[in-house]
Amino acid sequence: MNNNKNDIIRKVYFASGCFWGTEYWFMKAPGVMNTAVGFMGGNMDSPTYLQVKTGTTGHLECVEVVYDTTQTKYEDLVKLFFETHDFTQTDGQGPDIGSQYLSCLFYTEETEKTIAKNYIRRLEEKGYKVATLLQQASVFWIAEDYHQQYYEHKGAQPYCHSYQKIFE
Repeated sequence: MNNNKNDIIRKVYFASGCFWGTEYWFMKAPGVMNTAVGFMGGNMDSPTYLQVKTGTTGHLECVEVVYDTTQTKYEDLVKLFFETHDFTQTDGQGPDIGSQYLSCLFYTEETEKTIAKNYIRRLEEKGYKVATLLQQASVFWIAEDYHQQYYEHKGAQPYCHSYQKIFE
């Protein structure tokens, strides 16, 4: 079988509130090779953290996840996304209130969109009112260096993200 590197190594994007906590959980996931925190979905180029945190740029705090498709599936990452934040919160995430902290699955291809819709449907069938947005990925603007792998450098755990098993 002739595998193209682009078929094996993929980049996907998740927004679930404070990007520090989101990144913390994805860094630990099997098959994840690299993560970076930044911003997606806004109305200006090269936003800074100070600009985005005002809630006026339209960007969401986002995590880029680079993973090996021979080690994990997009579906597993979607499950982790939903199991590590409150996808029912409509105004932010935990104590972080504002449009920059909304829950969003950014898809890069139709297959990802279909999988994401399936998991949203499954959650709704379980009785959850899902507030997670589903949007096509746009430009990912990487955040300043001091935000990258924040909790690993601090030796701490997230204050607004925790793991709760939802899916079998």
